[in-house]
Amino acid sequence: MSEQQPNPYASDPGQAPGDYKWGPGQASYGYPQPYPQPPAHQPTVGGAGLPIPQQPPAPGHAPGPGAVPGQGLSIGDISIAGDQIITPSGTMPLRGAMWNATDLSRTEEKMPAHAIVLAIIFFLFCLLGLLFLLMKEKRTTGYIQVTVHSGGRHHSTMIPATDPNSYAWVMHQVNYARSLSV
Repeated sequence: MSEQQPNPYASDPGQAPGDYKWGPGQASYGYPQPYPQPPAHQPTVGGAGLPIPQQPPAPGHAPGPGAVPGQGLSIGDISIAGDQIITPSGTMPLRGAMWNATDLSRTEEKMPAHAIVLAIIFFLFCLLGLLFLLMKEKRTTGYIQVTVHSGGRHHSTMIPATDPNSYAWVMHQVNYARSLSV
């Protein structure tokens, strides 16, 4: 009456019950996977061998009927080529992808040290030295996080913020990627 149950830990269903194989069987999500091959043909300008520069269209405008969707768009280490999203963890389908961007940067405004020194020196000579205290220095630090979900996969990348307009630029790229994912 006792039936022998198959070993749920065996990596091969036909494997003998005492032969346990140590370690993971197949690499799964999160393990490095090989990159797909790049497109075979790159269009050129006038036979000069230079690729045609592709700019995202202005917001609210779709690419023309002859345009390849998403050709040449790159956001951090996320690239869009044809109808696929290429990430270091593998490829995902472009159709139906969910894009998110989070601003993790900050801009600080402070008075530089040389302004204080100049204000003290010139205050002794003339009262105009106090105008050096009006000098301000803006510094942006941090990152902008972009995440994409598609085909049961998820990838996140961090883009360094170099100035206060970095988030607007990244959002423009993300909105273009969203328009391609519809």
